[in-house]
Amino acid sequence: MTSPRILACAVATLVALTACTASSDEKVTGPATAGGVAGVGQGTGGQASSPSTGSPTGSPAAVTLTPEEYRAELEKARGPVRDAVKKLAATGGLKTLDKRLEQTSGAVDGAVTLLAELAPPAEVKVQHDGYVEALRALSAAFGSARQDAEAQRFCTGPAVLTGMDRAGELSEVEKAADGLSGYPASVISVKVPKQRTRRLSNGRFIASEGRPSRAYLQLSNGTRRDAVIVLVRGKRKAVTVYVRKKSNFKIQGVRDGNYKVYYTFGEDWDSKARSFTRSCDFEQFGKSVRFRTVYTAAQTRWTNWKITLHSVAGGNVKPKRVKPGDFPS
Repeated sequence: MTSPRILACAVATLVALTACTASSDEKVTGPATAGGVAGVGQGTGGQASSPSTGSPTGSPAAVTLTPEEYRAELEKARGPVRDAVKKLAATGGLKTLDKRLEQTSGAVDGAVTLLAELAPPAEVKVQHDGYVEALRALSAAFGSARQDAEAQRFCTGPAVLTGMDRAGELSEVEKAADGLSGYPASVISVKVPKQRTRRLSNGRFIASEGRPSRAYLQLSNGTRRDAVIVLVRGKRKAVTVYVRKKSNFKIQGVRDGNYKVYYTFGEDWDSKARSFTRSCDFEQFGKSVRFRTVYTAAQTRWTNWKITLHSVAGGNVKPKRVKPGDFPS
């Protein structure tokens, strides 16, 4: 998707300051040999001894498990998967999401490896084989989800699970687990939320220090996604405010100082995670914004700023892409 580009304009009572943002669409191989005679020896009376017999593959066949033994193996296989899914569901942002997805996919692969070598009780052999195949498909689905997270289509663990549920990828493995009636096979350890589009009201302050000044910051979001703007002065987050798409808002009383301005766009605001759950982007305004009040005997001057969060012709300040882990949430 095209990143928004910014126009910022500062207007003072007696002094006008302007800054505007430009629009942009921005083996070594060889023959294998073997020699010798196997299975032939000199026996009593000069008779050749008979060659020994074994399984065609050279490894012993798996012993059919009792129901109790099979139950224990299922528990051993699914436990790590359930733990990984639970941790994924508690992942509130992109900073650790890829790591969680990798761990979850690895746990599913481990379960497949363990279960594929088993000989279950005869009455559930068909169901067992179907369950193993469903787990293989689930591992592939988590691999695809990592690509979605990398592209920032899904930005939190719950959003990943919701997307997989909508695609039927979770229900398939749970259906296969239900087929093993009487055995513990479910691997989805959490309730997966339905897809939502949560929004705050326009101009809702998520966090804010006191604002005693006369200066203001006008925000204009003409994009197709809601935005959260964060003002950082020094190392302190001074203001965090929600501005809906196609809306404007004015932050009154901004204190004097130099500010870095960060903003994130997306869909479905998760207040607990302080993150959009889908279609998220993170950027920083390309220069610091300075607010200054000057007092004289005759008058008081202050600086107001306007930042426009959409493309504007003739601009000259480009936004900078920010890594999710560097965004001041």
